[in-house]
Amino acid sequence: MLSEFKKFILRGNVIDLAFAVVIGAAFGAIVNSFVNDIIMPVIGFLTAGISFTDLKIILSPAQMSGSEIVKPEVAVTYGHLIEVILQFLIIALVIFLLVKAIGKLQRKKEEEEAPPAKAEDIVLLEEIRDLLKK
Repeated sequence: MLSEFKKFILRGNVIDLAFAVVIGAAFGAIVNSFVNDIIMPVIGFLTAGISFTDLKIILSPAQMSGSEIVKPEVAVTYGHLIEVILQFLIIALVIFLLVKAIGKLQRKKEEEEAPPAKAEDIVLLEEIRDLLKK
């Protein structure tokens, strides 16, 4: 069982997947920082200083006794959801562009490897030859 596991782990696909997960996590951190530190402040500026992280619907306000919180606030924080959706859209766009670029490179490679198309006169002569053989 140990040798099968070793064979499975050392297979190229598993190692590629491991690298993809690590790179994906790092890319997620970059997108998270990009959205939180660049995009959301600009959007907040354009919307007259509204911070999306502070957007919420208060269902039950906090109850205070002096400076002590007796009952915490109950709220739906939809601003954070907006940020997460924006992060998802950026990641989806980047993945779409990468897949499209890889597809374009593969098509170009297939076109280079494919034999050139025969000229029309050669195709016609081959058809005549084949008909004469019959």
